[in-house]
Amino acid sequence: MSDNFFGEPDAAGPKRKRGLGVVTAYSTLKREILELKIPPGSLIDEVKLTERFGMSRTPIREALVKLASDGLVVTLPNRSTVVAPIDFFELPQFFDALTLMYRVTTRLAAANRTDEEIAAIRALQAEYAVAVAAKDVSAMIEVNRDFHAEIARAGKNRYYCDLFERLLDEGRRLLRLYYSSFNYELPRIYLDEHEEIVAAIEAQDVDRADRVAEAHADQIVRQIQAYVVTDRRINTGLPLRGNARPSGAASKER
Repeated sequence: MSDNFFGEPDAAGPKRKRGLGVVTAYSTLKREILELKIPPGSLIDEVKLTERFGMSRTPIREALVKLASDGLVVTLPNRSTVVAPIDFFELPQFFDALTLMYRVTTRLAAANRTDEEIAAIRALQAEYAVAVAAKDVSAMIEVNRDFHAEIARAGKNRYYCDLFERLLDEGRRLLRLYYSSFNYELPRIYLDEHEEIVAAIEAQDVDRADRVAEAHADQIVRQIQAYVVTDRRINTGLPLRGNARPSGAASKER
């Protein structure tokens, strides 16, 4: 069987076919992990993945390496690979760090932003508004991440950028829970918080930027905490801390 995902000959040869296979497997599995279609703690079955995607184990393993670099899968001492668990015992520390980075990066952006960076931030906010209106949770998660990462870059501190992007990446599955708590119909008031952040940065009002960033982080944290406490699937049905089960990674792609 050809490694080409579409089952067609590839004139560019094996290297191109393997690259296509890696991209296909990586992007599909990443989306399903972030959307919790593959639950945290699930055991990744490479054989089932080769059957599902119709490719050899080499591109599957390369895709898993990329997912590991994203912090979405981990390799256990016995060399099994599982979807990274969500450790709720560490959430208070995560939320503290996330809130701090929301504040410091937004403050710095207000102090240091350029007109070009404001335009880039506004463009991402427009994309986010479209995703919210469409109830496209995958787009909401990805664009929200890019929106806040762009703000961090406008602050001109690469150490803060690196740390904040890592926290944003680690928090994408938690953000899925956040949107789930609204049944994917995000209230307009929370979309407006992004607008307030952009306005404060554009006005170069550092104190206001700090206040609105802190308020934005606080309401996200409170909403996730409330959802985790009250949602039965989180408390009983979802293996969030290593209750691993084999997975060929969700249902077959249609």
